[in-house]
Amino acid sequence: MNSFARVPDIILEPMVRNAIMEDLGGAGDVTTRAVLPETTRYRAELKARQAAVVSGMQVAALTFRLIDPTLKIETVVADGSACKAGDTLLKVEGLASSILAAERVALNFAGRLSGTATLTAAYAQALEGTGARITCTRKTTPGMKLVEKLAVLHGGGHNHRFSLSDAILIKDNHIAAAGGIRPVLEAVKRSAGHMVVVEIEIDGLGQLDEVLEARGADVILFDNMSTQDMAEAVRRIDGRMKTEASGNVRIDRLQEIAATGVDYISSGALTHSAGTVDFGLDF
Repeated sequence: MNSFARVPDIILEPMVRNAIMEDLGGAGDVTTRAVLPETTRYRAELKARQAAVVSGMQVAALTFRLIDPTLKIETVVADGSACKAGDTLLKVEGLASSILAAERVALNFAGRLSGTATLTAAYAQALEGTGARITCTRKTTPGMKLVEKLAVLHGGGHNHRFSLSDAILIKDNHIAAAGGIRPVLEAVKRSAGHMVVVEIEIDGLGQLDEVLEARGADVILFDNMSTQDMAEAVRRIDGRMKTEASGNVRIDRLQEIAATGVDYISSGALTHSAGTVDFGLDF
C-alpha cells in the first residue's frame, strides 16, 4: 500500500467545505445546541468495526479542523495501512459540539474511501506475481475524484487519467467521428504536444493492424477483447507500445487477463462499485 499518497490540505478544502456546509444546512447542529452546554468538552475515537485498508484519515482530520481549529487531533493509523476490527484510527479532543458537527462528514469520507482502498488491495493482491498493474478509471463519484484516486493508491493500485487534460485517449466514438483510425492518429500527430501521451482504444485484431501501420500511439487499450485476442495482440505489438486491458474486469479474471502479457488492467469497479467500511466515532 502507498501510505505516502497525499496532497496538501488546501487542495482538499473546497470538497470538504462543501460536504460540511451540505450537512450543517442553514442553521447548524440544532440537536447539539439543544441538549449540550456550549462549554462541554469530550474526547472521541474514530474506530474500525471491521478489517480494512485505511484511506480518508487525512480528509477526516481536515473535516474536524475546518469545523474547529482548536480541536486536538491525532491520526493513529495512517492512510494506506491495514487495520482490524476494534482498532482506533484517529483521536480528537475538544468541544463536544465541534466534534459532533464534524462526525458524520468525517465518517462518510473515511468509510467510502477505505472501501475503495480495501477493494483495490484485493485486486492488487490477486495480481501479485504477474507483470500487470491494476489501475482505476475516470468512473468516479462527481466531486470526489481526487480522494477516490488517492484511495486507489492507498490500496496498492495505480492511477489512470485524473482528467481529460492529462493525456490523449482516443476512444471508439473519437474514431467514428474522425472517420477511422488512420485519420484520428494523423490528426493527433498534427496537434499533440511532444509531452502528451497518446492512447488508443481498439476492440479487435483488425483495428490493431491499422494502429500499427498508422503509428502515433504510445499505449493501446484492448476494450472488451477476448483473452485469446489480447494475447495475440500483445505478441504482435512485441513491446513497441504499452498495453492495457479494460472491460468486464472482475477479480476472478485478473490472473487470466494478466497471463496475456498486458502491462495494465483498468477497472472502474475500484471506485464505482466499492463498498463502505463500517467505522464509528465513540465518545
